[in-house]
Amino acid sequence: MKITNVEAITLVVPMERPIKAPISIPHADELAGVVFKEYRTTLVRITTDEDLVGVGESMVRLAPTATRDIVEYLKPILIGKDPFDIERIWDLLYGAMMNRGHYKGFFIEAVSGIDVALWDIMGKALNMPVYKLLGGKTKEKIWTYASSLRFRGLDVLKADAQRYLDMGYNAMKIKIGQNPMDYRKDIEVVSQLRKVVGDDVVLMVDANCAYGEDVKTALEVGKAMEDLGIFWFEEPLSPDNVEGYAYLRKQMNIRLAAGEAEFTRFGFRPFFVRGALDIVQPNLCRTGGFTEAKKIAAMASAFHVAYAPHTGSSSAIAMAAAMHLAVALPNFLIYEHMESDWSKDQKNPLRWDLTELPIKSFKDSYIELDDKPGLGIELNEEIVNKYRVG
Repeated sequence: MKITNVEAITLVVPMERPIKAPISIPHADELAGVVFKEYRTTLVRITTDEDLVGVGESMVRLAPTATRDIVEYLKPILIGKDPFDIERIWDLLYGAMMNRGHYKGFFIEAVSGIDVALWDIMGKALNMPVYKLLGGKTKEKIWTYASSLRFRGLDVLKADAQRYLDMGYNAMKIKIGQNPMDYRKDIEVVSQLRKVVGDDVVLMVDANCAYGEDVKTALEVGKAMEDLGIFWFEEPLSPDNVEGYAYLRKQMNIRLAAGEAEFTRFGFRPFFVRGALDIVQPNLCRTGGFTEAKKIAAMASAFHVAYAPHTGSSSAIAMAAAMHLAVALPNFLIYEHMESDWSKDQKNPLRWDLTELPIKSFKDSYIELDDKPGLGIELNEEIVNKYRVG
């Protein structure tokens, strides 16, 4: 089998009305209008001479057409290659820009979408779900949490939390850190939420790097979260502050989680070596696809670190891919199931309408996957055509 075509597709859904930053972000008053002005992604579609088509996603946060253009530039490397030669292809793609300093960011995100599409092809060719190719099931069902309770006022937070409970979730995550200088308000909100959901529900908090370099404030918040029985404290510091994470982990009993802002195994290695994390959260559509994600997971296992894949505000393709990885990983902890959009008034069609997730059943916060070949998804071409740009 040979690759005959590679197509990058950028999808953009403009916000009908401007929104405030739904997560912690530096200089939110100036940056939110750019960062959160649209739902966006870049898809990768690879075709073979046996008429098999694989689909992947490149996770993007800005300028999705830039990722699209990178994929198009990489196309000559892929044409004529056997899609089963995934390790060789990954090394070729990585080698194209490694010694030019582009081993993170847009370039690796572009490689991620290509890699996911190749695994989708391989699964379809062998009539197996991707999780079988990754080693098979290590569990019949995956524990999942509702993500995320956003900055929308206490009454809305309480109502959303109750909705998640009614849906059958026994775990959920709340955003904190909207105003790092007034962190006591975060503590009070989480305290009120704990009263709503009760002590039996697993609660996580996600600061999205809100406390930056302020390790002392992060420590104070973390200690308060310990007292509230919070399961993990996610991304309290800047993603490059490895020493800060290592210090916090020594000072707190609460689990420390991070990794959505990191890329390949080379970027994750210092966190493991320094003992900086209890839970690692790569997004495989950012970190180099399945090929690289399974290496990060193996490294995490060697350091006894649990793996909780990040999905975030991606399209349903990234969510589906993360489900396959979750089923196959021995050190998998819990899956992030995105139940809220950036805007409370405008849903994200890339999450809800682009494709159906490969879910066979959901009950009591556990997902059972379908066993369809590849990723087990089919694109809604009406949505692709409606939101395609360029």
